[in-house]
Amino acid sequence: MRVPALASVSGLLQVASLLGLLLLLLKAAQLYLRRQWLLKALQQFPELPPLLKRVEKYPSACARWLWGTRAMVVVYDPDYLKVVLGRSDPKAPILYKFLIPWIGYGLLVLEGQTWFQHRRMLTPAFHYDILKPYIGLMASSIQVMLDKWEQLVTQDPHLEIVGPISLMTLDTIMKCAFSYQGSIETDRDCHSYLQAIWDLRKLTYSRLRSAFLQNDIIYRLSPEGRQSHRACQMAHQHTEQVIQLRKAHLLKEGEMENVRKKRHLDFLDILLFARMENGNSFSDTDLRAEVDTFMFEGHDTTSSGISWILYALASHPEHQQRCREEIQGLLGDGNSITWDHLDQMPYTTMCIKEALRLYPPVPGVGRKLSKPITFPDGRSLPAGITVSLSFYALHHNPKVWPNPEEFDPSRFAPGSARHSHAFLPFSGGSR
Repeated sequence: MRVPALASVSGLLQVASLLGLLLLLLKAAQLYLRRQWLLKALQQFPELPPLLKRVEKYPSACARWLWGTRAMVVVYDPDYLKVVLGRSDPKAPILYKFLIPWIGYGLLVLEGQTWFQHRRMLTPAFHYDILKPYIGLMASSIQVMLDKWEQLVTQDPHLEIVGPISLMTLDTIMKCAFSYQGSIETDRDCHSYLQAIWDLRKLTYSRLRSAFLQNDIIYRLSPEGRQSHRACQMAHQHTEQVIQLRKAHLLKEGEMENVRKKRHLDFLDILLFARMENGNSFSDTDLRAEVDTFMFEGHDTTSSGISWILYALASHPEHQQRCREEIQGLLGDGNSITWDHLDQMPYTTMCIKEALRLYPPVPGVGRKLSKPITFPDGRSLPAGITVSLSFYALHHNPKVWPNPEEFDPSRFAPGSARHSHAFLPFSGGSR
């Protein structure tokens, strides 16, 4: 009786092995066909390894193979960028999906009608009238940072500025967008939040470049995945605390009506009222995703931009001195910048723009073509191709900017002409 049973088991194993082999061959065939399709689609776009060498030799666009069947076209020509940014292609999943455990489905990741609804709802938070009073809050946060620096330079003339600037911009965004009443720059817990953000930024970039960490299950089991999970928890804990503090304030007797009477609500007020008044279309998950997104994007790109601006000026003291003289002449006997001062510092503005050209806070974005595209020179791509829009490469493209590695603020002198899509430190288009 046992012999037939063993034979039956052996037969089942053979069938299972055959099916497994067939599935493996089918997957291999799919990958082969996908790679052949990509080779054909990208044949008009040559590939070179180093980015800036690539830009010099192929000044419009080129193909970049990541691994296996993963490839994209890197674009850095103003005419090419104008065509892509003028369309409504979805964001490229390969470049954005790893952000979702961290910032959720907020404005940075959303698509289509949901993105449009959230963006329209939040537009009033960026009205000029609501931005004007923020100048005083910004000046206050900056003064705390400068006071610390004055103490530190008595001990060591060399300052590490990225950390303090990140704290200052986080303090600013917390006060301006989330009505936070304390001081982030003196709160030790916020140092942990910033460390979590730095870890997540580094881990996300490393994962994007690794073929072995693409699978979610494998990543969760890896040391990098566990570290990312802990950092996400730390970041979410911080944003959840911000939300709960503001909720508690709004729910105080009479406070909600006082806030409603404000001519312009801040970012978090708008989100909370939307959640309370129309919970079906705006969940707690949506709320936290928008707060996580804006908390990160609002302070990180700003701190990066400011840090590189100060680096550029320190590296070119003659331009730094001209900026100092311009601002000192503007302030006179005063000690703080006001809203009316902002359009009265042309040379400083030129230096800021030139630093943003060299070191764009958003170095690039990605789109997945929803339909075929044809570029001005006649080259085309089919639907389904991932296009990486490299603003860093654009700003260092000698076809667009002569002597692109040189720090030259005169490029942005009033009246100077340039292509509408030659300078994109924060991207362009509807998103």
